[in-house]
Amino acid sequence: MSQEAPVEVLPPETPTLHGKKPQLFPGPRFSGRRLALAFTMAALADGLSVLLTFTPPVQWAADLVTAILLFMVLGWQWILLPGLIMESIPGLYIFPFWVLVVGAVAVWGTARPELKSMRSNPNKFNGLNVDDR
Repeated sequence: MSQEAPVEVLPPETPTLHGKKPQLFPGPRFSGRRLALAFTMAALADGLSVLLTFTPPVQWAADLVTAILLFMVLGWQWILLPGLIMESIPGLYIFPFWVLVVGAVAVWGTARPELKSMRSNPNKFNGLNVDDR
């Protein structure tokens, strides 16, 4: 009769990407003051677009000014451009697209967060290090 040591079963280890532990919810990218300002501007722009229903050129100008102001507050966010396009389509301005876009920026940040890692190491391509060939 052999005496075997007890075997301990552990849960599978979470894989790490480039030595970093994955985060379920990354920390806030913007300050609360910036987000509050962006949400306020977006809500005012959405409310103003309903009032400017019968003057589309004025509404388009207001949406362009809103996009420029949001770019100034939040920085260059690609997701603001589809919001501008959706606001310029007649009939769709009844939906609060600016508020939805600012909410998406607040929750997810940029549309392409991998660009930060590409700037730090330009030899990376699709998560693979070109130097490791």
